[in-house]
Amino acid sequence: MFRRALSRALPLLSNGLLREGIGPRCGPASFRFSLTSSSSSGTPDPSILPEEESREDPESRKPAISISIDRSGLHNPPEHLHEPHTDSELVKHLKSIIKFRGGPISVAEYMEEVLTNPHSGFYINRDVFGAGGDFITSPDVSQMFGEMVGVWAMCLWEQMGQPGNVNLVELGPGRGTLMVDLLRGSSKFSNFKKALNIHMVECSPALQKVQYDALKCMDEATNDDSSSKKTISMVSGSSIAWHSTLEQVPSGLPTIIIAHEFYDALPVHQFQKASRGWCEKMIDVSEDSSKFRFVLSPHPTTASLLYLTKRCKWASREEVTNLEHIEVCPKAMELTHQIAERISSDGGGALIIDYGKDGLISDSLQAIRQHKFVDILDDPGSADLSAHVDFASIRHCAEEASDGVSVHGPITQSQFLGSLGINFRVEALLQNCTEEQAESLRTGYWRLVGDGEAPFWDGPNDLTPIGMGTRYLAMSIVNKKQGIPIPFE
Repeated sequence: MFRRALSRALPLLSNGLLREGIGPRCGPASFRFSLTSSSSSGTPDPSILPEEESREDPESRKPAISISIDRSGLHNPPEHLHEPHTDSELVKHLKSIIKFRGGPISVAEYMEEVLTNPHSGFYINRDVFGAGGDFITSPDVSQMFGEMVGVWAMCLWEQMGQPGNVNLVELGPGRGTLMVDLLRGSSKFSNFKKALNIHMVECSPALQKVQYDALKCMDEATNDDSSSKKTISMVSGSSIAWHSTLEQVPSGLPTIIIAHEFYDALPVHQFQKASRGWCEKMIDVSEDSSKFRFVLSPHPTTASLLYLTKRCKWASREEVTNLEHIEVCPKAMELTHQIAERISSDGGGALIIDYGKDGLISDSLQAIRQHKFVDILDDPGSADLSAHVDFASIRHCAEEASDGVSVHGPITQSQFLGSLGINFRVEALLQNCTEEQAESLRTGYWRLVGDGEAPFWDGPNDLTPIGMGTRYLAMSIVNKKQGIPIPFE
């Protein structure tokens, strides 16, 4: 099955042609994953205060009675005027949550507000991807990444029995680059192309517009009713729709789900080992309300009682004992549960590619602004926040959610792409390109499958290609009836 599927797919990938306008696809050699072992949040032991030691008496926080006074006739000398407030709207919002709640918020709540606040979240109102954005992802590095994911999707579709209608869902599609490359690369497979109903799960209106343009979409009237329209991608002729959550994607059809660098942006709770046991790490404002700081919750929190306890049950005692910090992502658990249930009932499979490890995650939360690591509490909303993905937790959640699915992997991105034929693909592309394009292809290839700095690089040191081949992992969740998916055999 594996060799037959690949032998059919690879020769037909756009006849070895380069994507239109190919050239150097990325700027500095910095990616969304951390290139160092240290966390941007730092080691919190000396700086994190127990919450009860860092807050004033609760009685002093009771709001005073407010009386309206007309001060229009009073003299107000210039030296008594207040300085203008320089806090951003998001900072004001976060401080108001802490103030009116009368206590700190969790790291997860802070992360969710910073990334997806409807008015000023990092992802909501701008394009943050690519060389001109804050970080670079694999589809931005080379067209070959999306093409190989397309090969995986087609092979899974064949294992499913080549259904005439299938939902192709991408979670967090970024600029739409991966989906464009997937559809363009598989354009010769007419039956696969005709079967697709594309669904993009994207919460950002700004990125939805970028994806709409990238996929060359057009709106068409349906059933002679001008008020009812459907959207068609002219890249493949497939219908395409946008949703804020996976739950909004219609069920009932076999479903192929792509989650590339999606799990890492889901909010995490952080816990730190203290003298009184595991305490949740929280975010508070300083005594003068000028900045944010970390504190430790004085009492067990809902997250520590439910999610930390659950996650530690899936780990060995030795694994837990050796850590001083643990990150847990309840949203990842919930999402995996939804994916497993849908695949179990409707058929299909999911591909998850992200940076992380197959085990407990320690203190990995990091902030990236313009391709550089910054403090996660510095100017919230101006930098991307992400954390390493706990693939072991994904596996346990999927298996717990349904007996009808099987979980395969994780394997390294290098193994995943290599087994799908990226070596043959780069050779075919190199036969039909200029020297400049060839250099871009070699650089992109190394970044996708290599490990560490590229040995062939002759350019500036600060642009040396850094391989993601072993830092990124791939995992698949599929309906048991379909067997083991390629290339996890």
